[in-house]
Amino acid sequence: MLRLWGRLNSINVQKAAFALEEAGAPYERIDAGMAFGIVGTPEYRAKNPNGLIPLLEDGDFTVWESNVIVRYVAAQYASGTLWPLDARARASADKWMDWQQTTLVVALGPAFLGLIRTPPEQRDAKAIEASVAKTDELMGRLNAALSATSHVAGERFTMGDIPIAATVHRWLNLPIARTDYPAIKAYYARVMARPAAQKSLILPVT
Repeated sequence: MLRLWGRLNSINVQKAAFALEEAGAPYERIDAGMAFGIVGTPEYRAKNPNGLIPLLEDGDFTVWESNVIVRYVAAQYASGTLWPLDARARASADKWMDWQQTTLVVALGPAFLGLIRTPPEQRDAKAIEASVAKTDELMGRLNAALSATSHVAGERFTMGDIPIAATVHRWLNLPIARTDYPAIKAYYARVMARPAAQKSLILPVT
């Protein structure tokens, strides 16, 4: 059985769990990180020298980095569905996955950390404001793309939707003002109707 290490309130663990649920691959999840510890132990560091979550074990094979885990699960356990066989569809999914990791979640991070994981008296209001504004701008680009197709790589749900949906979920559930993007709103409703999303994208955001 596959083993996923990480607490489910981590967006990166949510991505991995979402992929596993969509693939229908039996797995065990073990809480790790922050209050649960474990990640600093020699045993864990031997599997993931970064001491971060998530970590996926598939027998004697280990994978870390959340989007890599999503890709591995898609290719190994959901080829033809989560993992598009067509090279162009797969590239379309890939580009949104990379954009989520290098651009979108980077912009959102200061707002999330400031509002959710920082005591009010220690918050950097300017950093939060800048983060909210930049994320809203980027979500406008996503909204434009989703105005043309129902999912990020076309009309079918693929691995590309998993990181994007997890970030949209976090953004929509933060206590911030945001533009009401109709295509994103409709997309989020479609995603959250999926049983795998309901199991993986938990609330409240913590």
